[in-house]
Amino acid sequence: MKVVAPKPFTFEGGDRAVLLLHGFTGTTADVRMLGRHLQTLGYTCHAPLYKGHGVPPEELVHTGPKDWWNDVVEGYEFLKSKGHEEIAVCGLSLGGVFSLKIGYTLPIKGIVPMCAPMRPKTEDAIYKGVLAYAKQYKQLEKKSPEQIDKEMEAFADTPMETLNGLQGLIEEVKDNLDFIYSPTFVVQARHDQMIDIDSADIIYNQVETDQKSIKWYENSTHVITLDKEKEQLHDDVYQFLEKLDWTV
Repeated sequence: MKVVAPKPFTFEGGDRAVLLLHGFTGTTADVRMLGRHLQTLGYTCHAPLYKGHGVPPEELVHTGPKDWWNDVVEGYEFLKSKGHEEIAVCGLSLGGVFSLKIGYTLPIKGIVPMCAPMRPKTEDAIYKGVLAYAKQYKQLEKKSPEQIDKEMEAFADTPMETLNGLQGLIEEVKDNLDFIYSPTFVVQARHDQMIDIDSADIIYNQVETDQKSIKWYENSTHVITLDKEKEQLHDDVYQFLEKLDWTV
């Protein structure tokens, strides 16, 4: 069975634009509901799909942060090409890291990092996460247990330079937080099982903007955009966006 690959999406709303960024091993489905919600309230939303994501895991490990950052920048430029001069960004997990990188790299109206890691996990922990993702993908393809075991054995021997790159990216962004002057709303799930939740305080304390806030979602886990408090999150992101100094 072939898994239907997710795609980038653009939801046309109004002149105000929001770039939505998914996480590592995630897809645009992670931010789709948020995008639809903001569209109904007058925002145009665009979510790029990173190279190597939403496809067989063997392709993922041959890509890395430079490829994904290029996809982020292309998404930003796509909104610019559609005539959106003012853009805000919301990102989940790795997407949250990229939202912060945008904050000191490109002109941005506001930033919402959601469950964004600032302390990289050990390479072993990230490796185990990639293996779990690979196995789940193969199960979705309805492959037999024997076939999955055989493919996983080969996959486990694949060199994964991606993992080093991820750790380097997180360190780089953490070191540049004090160059962020755009309004920032830090979102963190209390029961985040994937990252060190102290990351939220690191971001909040180190971004240089005076217009910053932080909110803990007490009943949510890592993929907060799809969890129990998603409606509250949708509204909170909208309220943050509404307070930005848009000229449109």
